Amino acid sequence: MATGWESTPVELRGGLVSNVSRLQQGIKAPGSARILTNFEPSVKGGYRRINGFSKYSSSIVPVYGEAVAQGSGQTGTTLVISNLFFEPSDADTFTIAGVANTYTIASSGVSYSSTNKEATLTLTTSLDSSPADKAAITFTNRTSNIEGLRHVYDSASKTGSTLAWRESTLWSSIGGAWTNESAPSYGTVLVDGGSQTGTSLIVDGVGSDTYVPHVGDTFSIAGVEKVYTVLSVPTITSGGGTLSIYPTLASSPANDAAMTFLSVDMAGGTKCRFASFNFDGTERVAMVDGSNYPISWNSSEGLTVLDGSTDILGAASVRSFKNHMFFGNGSNLVFSAPFAQNDYTAANGAGILRLPFDITGLIVFREKMIIFTQSSIHQLSGNTAADFAMSDISDDLGCSEPDTIQEVGGDIMFMGPDGLRLLGATARIGDFSLGLASRQIQDELTDFVTGFTNLTSLVIRGKSQYRIMGYTAGTLDSVTDGFIGTQFTDQEAAGFSWGKTTGIKAYRATSIITGSTEVTQFSGETGYVYTLDSGNDFDGTTISAFYYTPFMAINDPRLRKTLYKATTYYDPEGNVTGTLTFKYDFQRPDVIQPLSGGGSFAILGSAIFGTSAYGGDPETVIETQATGSFFTVSLQYEFATAGEPPFVIDTVLLEYANNDRK
Repeated sequence: MATGWESTPVELRGGLVSNVSRLQQGIKAPGSARILTNFEPSVKGGYRRINGFSKYSSSIVPVYGEAVAQGSGQTGTTLVISNLFFEPSDADTFTIAGVANTYTIASSGVSYSSTNKEATLTLTTSLDSSPADKAAITFTNRTSNIEGLRHVYDSASKTGSTLAWRESTLWSSIGGAWTNESAPSYGTVLVDGGSQTGTSLIVDGVGSDTYVPHVGDTFSIAGVEKVYTVLSVPTITSGGGTLSIYPTLASSPANDAAMTFLSVDMAGGTKCRFASFNFDGTERVAMVDGSNYPISWNSSEGLTVLDGSTDILGAASVRSFKNHMFFGNGSNLVFSAPFAQNDYTAANGAGILRLPFDITGLIVFREKMIIFTQSSIHQLSGNTAADFAMSDISDDLGCSEPDTIQEVGGDIMFMGPDGLRLLGATARIGDFSLGLASRQIQDELTDFVTGFTNLTSLVIRGKSQYRIMGYTAGTLDSVTDGFIGTQFTDQEAAGFSWGKTTGIKAYRATSIITGSTEVTQFSGETGYVYTLDSGNDFDGTTISAFYYTPFMAINDPRLRKTLYKATTYYDPEGNVTGTLTFKYDFQRPDVIQPLSGGGSFAILGSAIFGTSAYGGDPETVIETQATGSFFTVSLQYEFATAGEPPFVIDTVLLEYANNDRK
């Protein structure tokens, strides 16, 4: 016999769970999720639909460097361009400053010299007019990754800017146009003597006899057409020497004609990684790309190639620690002399430490340097070469994905061979324990890791969040996944709750606190840099969000129940439009599902919750009528209305009657 109505509140917490049986999940964690897409577990309670993302700058980060027309007077369907660090492709389109129309490279229409940084292009149409010498070439349709991304903050000027490394060139922006930052500074370099001709050039004014122009550098000469490439560099003595150059000088430069260096040759690199440091009161950023010498940069000095030792050529990881620069290069951990970014002389306090396997990542944590390899983890303590000491944290477990290493909630998250792990200190000083933080989503995470060719991550400190995002070239954004981990308990692997993202395709990511503001950014293959947690859509694409509860038994999975009503408590930040449907008994084919009940609902924010604040008391409830009987029930919430702001689903109250026992 049916009894009177009963009610049970379900607190929405626990996040996505896929490592237990469906029945156990519904009994032990009724407020968790079997599907939680584009929702984040909130430290303030419930599940919050995520914010969107928007363009940081309306301009793409340029490709191929800053290519220019190589000389004036060019006509017809052939165009020579220079200052080019990657080979253009057939069907690339581009514009030319001062010349009308957009031009397309013909089939088999590229002849490129990586040595000379010059290409001869065959076009599908004739030039509308002759371009000026060094007229800017802007490519318009190329798709390629931004290989490096870093937001930097100058504490002195209290300004932030974003650095982006794309196709051998470093660019900066404060939200507007991108500025080329790849020009090296060698002092005030001048032509030494007039009437010079040919493919050699005598110069003076080089500011250092040790930091001199590099092979592959490009430069221009005042009063002389074309861009020139350094082919060889002799010994510089007293700031002077003779450069071997390409092409032949277009005309004889005047004595003391100014030379402007445009870019250094950093071709061939892959992913770029950054580290901030300050040895002398000046804030700088170091960068490695896994192929070339590292570089350092700041807004006033420009770019400096760190070529002090071949031991750091091709370094793939970098950190500043105890006033030394540290570079991971293969199995070698190379460090500079104290307070010197480009001094690798052992007598001055530099050195090399060798690891048992290739280094995959470095991070500074609690006054120690943590060194990850594929198969081990180590820590470096001490202050100088005299007392640096290496000890093992793990000799059988390492980090497989360098760009998953992040500090979050007083701990270090990283991707191990079996999932996302925390490297947490125990009560014993100097000791460590390793904990698997992704246990409750392990099956889905395994599919995620194997399903994408690249993984990147960032932290959102204001939300105690760790985000990991996938990327595969050419895949649609709509099928690109990631995970959000919210830390509810510091330094405990079990203290994470997880949600899933779909629609965010990130190759590189960065996050930083700039003053009182947290900046979170990512980039993919579009050429744009995006600001995460910005706006109410994915750069114009509607956010589709789903929350499916477990199949809840409501005390007894053998007792049939009749569901009458579900009351959902929301904490909205604007209008909310969605649907709620009910599914019974694991949606078995032999179970009749509700033919009525549930359906669409809308909350008019301006009328109902004009004063609502995120994290406050839920101000809005939606009562949804239900029909039918069940042993287990799942509630399926779906939201996909364009432009709506985030909201929190906090709690649901189920009202039902107990019926007969099965």
